[in-house]
Amino acid sequence: MEETMENRTIKIAVVGPESTGKSKMAKRLASEFNTLFVPEYARYYCEDLNRQYTMEDEMNIFYGQIAMEDSFLAVVKEDVLICDTCFLTVKVWSDHLFGYTPERVLEERKTRKYDFYLLMDIDLPWVDDPLRDFPDKRDHFLEVWKKELAEVSAQYRLISGLNEERFENGIKAVKDFLKRNRATFSE
Repeated sequence: MEETMENRTIKIAVVGPESTGKSKMAKRLASEFNTLFVPEYARYYCEDLNRQYTMEDEMNIFYGQIAMEDSFLAVVKEDVLICDTCFLTVKVWSDHLFGYTPERVLEERKTRKYDFYLLMDIDLPWVDDPLRDFPDKRDHFLEVWKKELAEVSAQYRLISGLNEERFENGIKAVKDFLKRNRATFSE
């Protein structure tokens, strides 16, 4: 869904390595800012996937994530939409698992923009989950995310802290971003 002057929804993506509190942060931000959040499509897709991931799975997740995001953008009444991850996760996983990114994902990276990212730090303890695969590679994936965000010239803030402090840091980062940028989106 291409953004027009009439549709100036501010998109904030919560991204980062596995087991860093992305989903909890997205839900908390949506509650704090009285808006919707787009859930992570991969969780639904992989829930009953009892085999190794394939590139076809990654592309299905890619299309599912952007379709969900577009459908939420079409109905959100507030000027902010929170995204629990974004399609760039497919790039990160495709590169890691298969050694390349599909051209369709690279094309989308040129046009689908997010206004602000919260990059979740790896300071939380690992919580095992059947959908998580790499507890020993979180530092690697944090560096990968920093590189990906730099490549798209993203505005982002690294969010650290435990328990309530983490949520407060995320909320403050979004409030600071909105304070600096909201007027630009309402012009």
